[in-house]
This record gives sequence, structure tokens and C-alpha cells, in this order.
Amino acid sequence: MPTTMRKWAWLPVLAIGLGLYFLVQSTLIDTGNINYVPSMILLGAVVVPLAFLTFVAGSTGEWRIGPFVLAIAALFGGVVGIVTAGRLEFDTLRGLNTSTLIGIGLIEESCKLIVPVLILVWQWRRGTVHVGDGLLIGVAAGMGFAALETMGYAFTALLASQGNIGEVEQTLFLRGLTSPAAHMAWTGLICGALWAAVAARWSLAATVRLVITFVLAVALHALWDGVTGRVAYFFLAAVSLSWLLVELHRSNTLTWDTPTGRVRRP
Repeated sequence: MPTTMRKWAWLPVLAIGLGLYFLVQSTLIDTGNINYVPSMILLGAVVVPLAFLTFVAGSTGEWRIGPFVLAIAALFGGVVGIVTAGRLEFDTLRGLNTSTLIGIGLIEESCKLIVPVLILVWQWRRGTVHVGDGLLIGVAAGMGFAALETMGYAFTALLASQGNIGEVEQTLFLRGLTSPAAHMAWTGLICGALWAAVAARWSLAATVRLVITFVLAVALHALWDGVTGRVAYFFLAAVSLSWLLVELHRSNTLTWDTPTGRVRRP
């Protein structure tokens, strides 16, 4: 696909996705047929994250990852991540305090890495480890996790409100709109740093950068779960997205010579 088309592909993805969502929504409202609720929840949870993933994919310099690998990262990364995290968080969620929030952030950020790490091993064996690939695969895995989590919250809102579609729509809007600044950004940042560390043959600088990135991502996750005000959410979203965009630009201007482990400019 030409570079220009890839760069702007997220716009038709967003437009078509929103069109399908509003089509299902209006049909649900007009007919009152609850069979359309699952379709609305699915589209509401996926459209914005998928558009953002397409944006990140189009912003990478060289196209090295095919749709099949991204689909694996999103689907299996999301399912394995959310199921594993749910099991580990079973006891952690008994109370809501600072240690609990940090624990949740640590568990979820670690579990989202399971499938990306397997993809990294596959790429390493083929000798094709690139920093931009890691960031994109991380965003895809974060997308899968975020979409499944949003669907769960939307279904819970439906049950708690005794079928109030307005509550479901509000949940889908808030969580779908903020997912790029949350799970997708944090996992993308960690995976980008992880790929860089492997490509640089675990040099001291790359390893320290990975540790710092992981710790800060967990901290942002814990803060995100702990704050309540919209201003605080906006600030955290701005920090996460800005950081991700900076690293995306950096991955396009710097690369690693895998055999020597040295940073070089393309």
C-alpha cells in the first residue's frame, strides 16, 4: 500500500466504523429489538481503537508487519491478557487503595505482554527485530485488551441499569474514546522499549530505558484507575498520548544495528 494511503487510512476506518455503529444504534432505537445490543457494544468498543491502530500503523516508516500479525496481537493478546489478568486480580480487587491500584497496573501491564513477547521471540529468531514493530504490536495488543474490557463494562452497565441503552452508550463513548490514551498507549510504549532493548542486545542504556518505561506505564495505569475528575483524566491522557507520539517519531528516526547492538540513523 502506498505510504500516503497508509498515512490517512485511519480516516475511512473511523468514518465507516462510526457509520456502522450509528446504523445499528438507530435500528435498535427504532425497533426496540435487543438483538442489536451485542452488535452495538462490539462496534462501540472496537471502532475508535481500530482507527487509532490504523493511524499508528500508517505513521510507521517502513511497512514490515502484515495485517495477520497485527490481528494475532490484537485478538490473542487481548484474550490472553484479559483472562490472565482477571485470574491474577481476583484477590487483588478486594480493596481499593494505593497498593491495590499499583498491583492492578502491574498485573495488567505484565499480562498484556504475553502474546507480544511470543511474537518478539518469533521475530528475533528470524532476525527482524525493529523498534517500530514493537510499538505497533504493543498498540495492537492494547487494543484487543481495551476492546474486550470495554465490552465487559458496557454489558455490566446494561445489566446494572436494567436495560438502559443510554447507560451503555455513555460507557462505550467514554471508554472507547479514551482507550488510545490508556491501554493502547501504555502497552505500545512498553513493547517499543522492549523491542529496542532486544535489538540493542540488552545494552545498559536500552535496558534501563525499558525498566523506566515499564515503571512509568504502571504508574500512569494506577493513576488512571485512581483519579475521578475529568481534568485529571484529560491530563493523564495528554501525557500518555504525547509520550506515545514522541516514541513513534523516535522509532522512525532511529534504528538499531542488531548484529552490533549500536544505534544508527537510517
